[in-house]
Amino acid sequence: MFSKGPAEVSRRRVFYIPGYDPHPPRRYREQYRRERGKQGAISGYRVDLKHDKSGTGWTARGLMDGADVRSKIDVLVWHDLVQGSMRAGLIGTYAALVRTVWVYLSTGTFRRLSWLAKGPVLAALYPVIMLLGQLFAALAGAVTVAGVAGVLTIRGGELLNEQVFGTTPNTGSFVWSLVGAAVFWAVFMAVLLAALRWFKSKDDVTFAHYLMHDYAYTASKRGDYPREIEARLHDWRHRVEADLRDDIVEVLIVGHSSGAQLAVSLLADILKRGRLPDDGPVLSLLTLGQVIPMVSFLPEAQRLRSDLRQLSISDEITWVDVSAPGDGCCFALSDPVSVSGVAPETGQQWPLILSAAFSNTLSPETLKTLKHRYFRLHFQYLCAFDKPGDYDYFRITAGPQTLGQRFRGRRTSPSRIDVPASRFTSTFR
Repeated sequence: MFSKGPAEVSRRRVFYIPGYDPHPPRRYREQYRRERGKQGAISGYRVDLKHDKSGTGWTARGLMDGADVRSKIDVLVWHDLVQGSMRAGLIGTYAALVRTVWVYLSTGTFRRLSWLAKGPVLAALYPVIMLLGQLFAALAGAVTVAGVAGVLTIRGGELLNEQVFGTTPNTGSFVWSLVGAAVFWAVFMAVLLAALRWFKSKDDVTFAHYLMHDYAYTASKRGDYPREIEARLHDWRHRVEADLRDDIVEVLIVGHSSGAQLAVSLLADILKRGRLPDDGPVLSLLTLGQVIPMVSFLPEAQRLRSDLRQLSISDEITWVDVSAPGDGCCFALSDPVSVSGVAPETGQQWPLILSAAFSNTLSPETLKTLKHRYFRLHFQYLCAFDKPGDYDYFRITAGPQTLGQRFRGRRTSPSRIDVPASRFTSTFR
């Protein structure tokens, strides 16, 4: 059931939960500022922005369809937790690689994820292959340089004995072999570490270390939320509940990428505690480019699977999930409830699965520009579209309709993937 709400939204509260991103909220504010102008010029509306002194949000004033809408948008930050998880050195990164690969392979999760979509599975393999490739290249280079240094040391020592002391080349060779071995290992370690550090310095181009830490953080508790994430969800819940008591029309929670599962759990926590006032604002959830199966398929993800099941049958919310087959970093058009094996036997209400259809909503020129820019495509949901359809991020966050009003009557995508694929389906009771 889509929440009806007032005929028109005048005030809205938006909480945006980013994915695994070490950057502060300013990045999202500037992106919103840049892209709302582009979309407004294409679609014929206007969205003005005003800075928030808190530094984590902004106010958007939407002038569209004859309405004047004020939306207070806040980023629910966890970039500090991401930064902390990325502080591991080279040894820590490769140790995380081994642990993460073991978790996904030993539990059968990786194989089952591959049933849903090849894109995100290949994306998960990318940092593993890239980091191993960097390690092998560094090893090869270190062995070559150290080998040359070791041989030159031994030959140089023998030549020194012969010319200075008049001894035969074989005399004292054992001593110089020891010296050569010491030089080999010293040079080997120095070159190996220097090469690996150089590769890491280029991570803003390769993203290998970043992605490895992303997947390692997801798998660190085998699907359970780390303690610091639970604490952050607790803080966020209090902020959202405060606005649910305010005189506004809609509270909209947006979860992007790995922020989608956090948004699901945040809403579930609010509903579990009965904190949604009967006469309060409409509560809406928009998930974009979600990667929920990466977590919900893991053995200890009972909490998330329980939250998915709860939201799927709730008549107190509207939940719309938007993805696109062109986004290779998400599980496009996969129903996170059904594929996780927790859809109720009596049927589910949510989410409404919709496609952003990049091939139809972006011009050929834009698609050509974004070709092979996989991370940029993963953020397209937050950007302007050349030929926008029903999905328009700025109409949703700053327009006069609630999420439920905007998509009332829409049917789920015919390409929706809803076949249960998870080996682990247990939930908290």
